[in-house]
Amino acid sequence: MGEKVAADGIDLADRERYRRKLHDCLEGLHRLLVEKRFDRPRNLMGLEIELNLAGADGLPRMMNTQVLERIASGDFQTELAQCNLEVNILPHRLSGRVLDQLAEELRTGLGYAERKAREVAARIVMIGILPTLHATDLTAASLSENDRYVLLNDQMRAARGEDFALDIRGVEHLVSRSPSIAPEAACTSVQLHLQVTPGRFAAVWNAAQAIAAVQVAVGANSPFLFGRELWRESRPPVFQQATDTRSPELQAQGVRPRTWFGERWIDSAYDLFEENVRYFPPLLPVCGAQEPLRILAEGGVPDLAELVLHNGTIYRWNRPVYAVADGVAHLRVENRVLPAGPTITDVIANTAFYYGLVRALAEEPRPVWTRLPFAAAARNFDTACRYGIEAALEWPRPGRAGGTAEISAVRLVRKELLPLAARGLDAWGVEPADRDHFLGIIDERCRRRANGASWQAAAFHHARRQGLDRDAALAAMTRRYSELMHTGTPVHTWPVAWPAAGRPAVPGARQAATEGA
Repeated sequence: MGEKVAADGIDLADRERYRRKLHDCLEGLHRLLVEKRFDRPRNLMGLEIELNLAGADGLPRMMNTQVLERIASGDFQTELAQCNLEVNILPHRLSGRVLDQLAEELRTGLGYAERKAREVAARIVMIGILPTLHATDLTAASLSENDRYVLLNDQMRAARGEDFALDIRGVEHLVSRSPSIAPEAACTSVQLHLQVTPGRFAAVWNAAQAIAAVQVAVGANSPFLFGRELWRESRPPVFQQATDTRSPELQAQGVRPRTWFGERWIDSAYDLFEENVRYFPPLLPVCGAQEPLRILAEGGVPDLAELVLHNGTIYRWNRPVYAVADGVAHLRVENRVLPAGPTITDVIANTAFYYGLVRALAEEPRPVWTRLPFAAAARNFDTACRYGIEAALEWPRPGRAGGTAEISAVRLVRKELLPLAARGLDAWGVEPADRDHFLGIIDERCRRRANGASWQAAAFHHARRQGLDRDAALAAMTRRYSELMHTGTPVHTWPVAWPAAGRPAVPGARQAATEGA
């Protein structure tokens, strides 16, 4: 989302020209697919992690500009709010010791970022939703200094025509309203990219959709927002509602939200891009210099800038990506399901599980998406977000009898999916020792029924039993989380109880942290 755009005025002519170019881009994509002008298979993956900034008191710090100035690395960039950063890891080939390499690069990069953040009294916290955030922390004034964010906020507000409303019933009930999209910034994720050929794209995307619920169940790490305990993975409902440009009347008519799971299995990458153009009005009608059909006619490869920009304003949990590198077009599946954290070890375990499983399922002779109704996959996703590692999911019965049955997520993972993930990592050529180490972490999470969300909830209630009020308990839990996060030990080993949870050390800390440095 950090791409620069001009925040100048947009008039009707801009919108008309943009729509024309958007359809030209779609036609250009179709021709590129028909003519098979895409990169060869390269087994490339990429990783992005969105991060939070907090103080030593556990409260949010609105100071990404100051921190980024000190980090001074192109690998780190802004995200939506001033309490967010994003780190990007360069693409890697999925083979050999790639998992161990990723872990080492993240330890080095985040360790450096942490040292620089401490120079301005901030900390890096890798967590799905920072538990100490309040609604007053996320306003239009807290958006990062980036023209794209300003323009996106203005356009989404205009499309909505009224305040954005959060209404989420979980363990507790949260009702909140905002005149801006800033509450979206509460959600920080891990994004996993996989470059695929057009011929394999549909199978990989369908497999990723089928396992999205399982990813959430074992990786949930976002149980709190604005002081309330909600779903075990609260990011999806928060993100959907915080970006919902539909009025209640349009919702009643069945108009699709900009954040959505989807509604069908696909046959081609083109299906997703075409749906995005057909269903969703453009929010950022900013035209690039290229005329894509002319570029194609001259034998070139267009950047499809308008389609790429439009695609970035539709928040599928598995998003199609078109890009051009070194003059050659390629396609990627961007998996956006996982929350950030809890530790680098946990992130790489989630990464190993995803890449192994998606490879194995995409190559099955009887693909799971031919045996699981899409509506069941969508229900599974909702259930996993609500209940996390305690979720029960609908899954195809083994053998040829057909049909589906309900099975606990942990049993499904341990009995069926972990062996498939191991087979998939073998197919990528990943080192067996790395495969066993990181998949073993997923197995232990399931065996102990413990992940980031379950730890946060248990630690919060432990702090409450020690006599702390709600805000102090959330702050104490967040501080303890940060300490344990930096040890690197996987979350299923974290103790819930700790001595002297204590109250925030600095009186008026929330006000100071909200105002930033």
